Amino acid sequence: MMTKLSSFTRRSFCTRRSFCGGLAAMAVLPLAAHRGAMAQTNPPRKTQTGILAVPGARLYYETHGSGPVMLMVPGAGGTANSFASVAEHLAALYTVVTYDRRGFSRSQLDGPQDYDHRLETDADDVRRLIEHVSDEPATVFGSSSGGIIVLEILTRHPSVVRTLVPHEPATVRLLPDGQKKVDFFFEVYELYRQSGIEPALKKFREGAFSESDQRAMAHGPRNPNIDLPNSDVIRANATYWFEHELRQYPAVDLDLDALKAHAARIVPMAGRESRGYTAHEVSVALAKKLGRDLIELPGGHIGFVTQPTEFAREFVRALASAGHGSKR
Repeated sequence: MMTKLSSFTRRSFCTRRSFCGGLAAMAVLPLAAHRGAMAQTNPPRKTQTGILAVPGARLYYETHGSGPVMLMVPGAGGTANSFASVAEHLAALYTVVTYDRRGFSRSQLDGPQDYDHRLETDADDVRRLIEHVSDEPATVFGSSSGGIIVLEILTRHPSVVRTLVPHEPATVRLLPDGQKKVDFFFEVYELYRQSGIEPALKKFREGAFSESDQRAMAHGPRNPNIDLPNSDVIRANATYWFEHELRQYPAVDLDLDALKAHAARIVPMAGRESRGYTAHEVSVALAKKLGRDLIELPGGHIGFVTQPTEFAREFVRALASAGHGSKR
């Protein structure tokens, strides 16, 4: 396996006009930042940062460790920081690639955007990133809306995927009451337009996640190195998600025929503490439609943040048991 790690450049964390923190800082990133800071107290593994120019954006990315490539696609927060701590554990076996999705935090937009095809663009960004860092297909993990993106990658760019791990993708149209779920996301959006970010996030959390996830999202310790005091920047990032993702991504119709053609590469996963909640139900439905077993991991929707050590250990074990482990 050849991993390409050339052409790395340093850049500052953000500018006033960039999308830093965003929804992640409002909902998930406070705890992720804390866990990431804790991970830095462990013996550091080889980490590099880089910028990849893609049409309309410049993608900030990080690589951790060595071995076959595992690329991790973040959900609503859109930033690499969500995986900071779990990447420290996975880096013992993989070259873990994390990144900020375009328009979030350090991945700044620098050209026209086709928002009518944003999901396809997100998937193409991942393809370009995998081809940039490696000459071989990668294990691709995506959670929440990141799970939707990775399913799109396998549909459109199967040549870059060795193993696909959708973790609680929010493709709610797979459910019998899918339209009701879509309507809920539109209600959250209308509340955001009428009353602002915080009331909308509260409704979103309470309607979609377990109590343990809600507590982690709302009350995670804050890290001044990541949760910047610039409320304008945080609002901008959250606004970007509300406007371009909250309603659009959960409403997509998956190309199940295309996914079934590659079903042997798909390892669906979900959090044990998410049982009974929407994203877990979607995972069950997806696994059934693809004829795959659903693997449950520690924690809930953000178990990789709240229980990174246990999550990484069982994640690696599950991949190996499914015949998709690291060949290192």
